[in-house]
This record gives sequence, C-alpha cells and structure tokens, in this order.
Amino acid sequence: MTPRPDDGPTCDPTPRTIVITGASDGIGAEAARQLHRLGHRVVVVGRSPRKTDAVADELGADRHTADFARLDDVRRLAGELREAHPRIDVLANNAGGVFGGRTTTADGFDLTFQVNHLAPFLLTHLLLDTLLTSGAAVIQTSSVAARLFGKVVPEDLGRPTRLTPQRAYGTAKLQNILFTQELHRRYHGRGLSAAAFHPGLVASHFASEPGTLLRHLYGNRVARRLMTTPQQAARRLVRLAGTRPGVDWTSGTYYEGRGPARHPHPQTRDPRVARDLWDTSERLLSLGPV
Repeated sequence: MTPRPDDGPTCDPTPRTIVITGASDGIGAEAARQLHRLGHRVVVVGRSPRKTDAVADELGADRHTADFARLDDVRRLAGELREAHPRIDVLANNAGGVFGGRTTTADGFDLTFQVNHLAPFLLTHLLLDTLLTSGAAVIQTSSVAARLFGKVVPEDLGRPTRLTPQRAYGTAKLQNILFTQELHRRYHGRGLSAAAFHPGLVASHFASEPGTLLRHLYGNRVARRLMTTPQQAARRLVRLAGTRPGVDWTSGTYYEGRGPARHPHPQTRDPRVARDLWDTSERLLSLGPV
C-alpha cells in the first residue's frame, strides 16, 4: 500500500469531488489541472479572487475565496462548501506559507500557526459531517521542514510566537502531520482517511516573504535549478487524491518522496502530542467534539 508519487498519477478512474485549498497558484493550481484532466470534479479555493477565478475559469470549475488569516473567512467558506457540495470525496488542505516577522492575526493568533494549522483544522472540523457521510480522504500538504525545524510545545500553542520564521513554519508543518495522525485515530473507524505529504523543494513563489532564511534558498538561482517543478510536486498530491486509501496508500501516514517518511519527527511517535494538539486547537477555536 505504498504509493509512488514521483511515478506520475495512475489514479482510480471513478470521478471524485475534490476540494483544494491554496489552489490559485503553485502546487494547488497544478494539482487542480491534473485532477481535472483525469476527470475529477475539482473545487478551487484560493485567497486572491483574481487568481482563483483565472484557474477556475481555465478548468470550468467551481470556485470559492477565503483568506486563512481571517477565521471568519474560513467559517464562511465551510458554510459555502457544505451548501454547494453535499458530497466531498477529498479535502486537500494545501494552503499555507512562510511569513517573515512576528505577525498576529485579527483573531489573536500567530499568522504562521493560523494559516498553516489552525485554519485548516477549523475548516476540516466544520466539514466533518459532510466528510464522514462521503467516506472522504483529508490530505495535508506538509513539509520536510517539520523534521528540520519543528517542535510542538503544548503550553505555547496560541501564544504570540517567539520563534524564527523557519522554526514557526517547521512547527506548523509538524502540526499538519500530528493533525493527520489524530484525525485518523478519531475518525478512520467511521470511514474517514487521512494522509500528509512533503511535496519536495518546489521552484515556485513559495517563501517570497522578506525576512526569512528560506526566502534566500528559494530565491537562489542555482538552488532553484535543483528543485522540482510545481507540476512534478503536484503529482504527489494527485497520487493521494486520485487513488484509494487502504488500497493504494495507508491512512494516518506521512509520505516523503516514494513512500512513508523513513525518519519521522520524534514527536510523531508520541500519540499524546497529537491528542494534546487536537484538544488545544478545539479549545482555542471554542469548538466541541463532533
């Protein structure tokens, strides 16, 4: 049951309704194009109305806009998705980014934490009834930065960050993996599947914010020549979104390259960390269990 994302998509031909956040550019936009060509019904979600409309118009796809730096946008988005799409086969939580400086959102949370973890957590939570009824898969775009820079300190969750931009990003990507594990633990028995994946180092507009070390890496011409393209990186998302959990991939797993991560972050081996992250996220958002 080990997928080979770099071999290109060999997907189940059964059409699916696939919601992709962060689909107005980069990996999300390329994954939307590839999944559309494979015959799936793609729902494009992006922050920029102009870019989101451009991708959606190209594909003749449904579209929704939301800024994950505003949780009211996420709540509105969830309501729109529930009304417009009574069946969702795949939710791809792909939106995210690296942000320079220490910015607090209007909701009172660190921007990196909110955009990369808290907003996708909220969206998934608000869509759980639809996802469970659909027997859906939830896919998180994580990163190898989780292992390189990440560390979850439960008592620091929700507080203004004291972390560098790259450590804040790595921690948020680690939270994506932990969220995947806990989502699997709580809901796989009710038909939901979940996976996280590292798309590779992608030559895109990612990490363009000033004030981050990652910006220098992604902006370096020599380094960019060694990176994968958005089209290649999107295949990893397509491979998970377009194939069958339990047959082609294993729920609850974080994938790097051609298979499950060989050297996962030590905190992913402790189920208490994932449980505490989930419970704290619910508390911060004033959510009750589904």
